[in-house]
Amino acid sequence: MVIYILDLFGVVVFAVTGALAAGQKRMDLFGTVVVAGVTALGGGTVRDLVLGIRPVLWIANPMYVIVAVAAALGTFFVAPYVKFPMRALLVFDAFGLAMFTVIGCQRALEVQPSYIIAVAMGIITGVAGGILRDILSSEIPLVLRREVYATASLAGGVLFVLLYEFKMPSSVTIIASVALVLIIRLVAIRWQLSLPTFPNGDET
Repeated sequence: MVIYILDLFGVVVFAVTGALAAGQKRMDLFGTVVVAGVTALGGGTVRDLVLGIRPVLWIANPMYVIVAVAAALGTFFVAPYVKFPMRALLVFDAFGLAMFTVIGCQRALEVQPSYIIAVAMGIITGVAGGILRDILSSEIPLVLRREVYATASLAGGVLFVLLYEFKMPSSVTIIASVALVLIIRLVAIRWQLSLPTFPNGDET
């Protein structure tokens, strides 16, 4: 039940980021709902397809679609009256990344008892929706920039499987993993931390 609630919360958060990204590109209502829905459900869809889970989550439970569309519509009609700075979008995105990383790890372990696969599915669940959002918004995906993004998801996924292996209570495992992803991502945003880039061979 806790995982389900977290999953729906993650859907809301990512749908909001998708709608805000669409708003920055001045998309219409339909475009906003599409981008929000893809952002909210894209990561889980890719994860389920890779794991061979049929039907995928939003077909098995239409509540995910309802929640995503409701969040998109709410954002579309509220955003004109409330100023959402770019930093707010990044913070919302950080919450979604943290939630979906944990959901992805948990979902993978239910299907395939492999810690490597669990961490990989956590990262895919966390970043795939954002990648699709940025592509539809004509932006370079955050995960491909000099951002500490997928790295935060990786750290949270590794912590999740470690705590899972040591039989820690599920509540502790979930909270600690979500918190780690959030802390790493928010610290990176606050102090503009980034990973090293490929060295330019022309520089001396």
